Amino acid sequence: MKVWKQDINLDLLNATRKNTLVDNLGIEFTEIGSDYIKATMPVDERTKQPLGLLHGGASVCLAETLGSVAATFCLEQPLTQASVGIEINANHMSSAKSGIVTGTARPLKLGNTIHVWEIKIHREDGRLICQSRLTLAIIDRSKTK
Repeated sequence: MKVWKQDINLDLLNATRKNTLVDNLGIEFTEIGSDYIKATMPVDERTKQPLGLLHGGASVCLAETLGSVAATFCLEQPLTQASVGIEINANHMSSAKSGIVTGTARPLKLGNTIHVWEIKIHREDGRLICQSRLTLAIIDRSKTK
């Protein structure tokens, strides 16, 4: 089932990351399906913690990026609505020391006022390293001023 309410493509998604934390961490959108988006992130000096492992905060950043961006393209009225994160949880199942990790975001609930997204992050060998759930409120843009 297709969940996107607006046109969505990789060029558009990757253009939005310029001069942001997403760009600084090397996150790149790589795939769009009918009900999911994927992005990759390198495990390198930008994303590791002092023990040489992928930093949990970097994983959470990848998860929140995927869920927030995906939710934006599911809005009924994107000119008057916005999606804002209100809660994120992440369970770190395993670690990564190098390579690339890939996150996949899929919706669990797409309501009028609340979206819930599940984001799974895997190592190159397919091992699950992080499972996250992001809850977003759908708000009126005029109330953000």
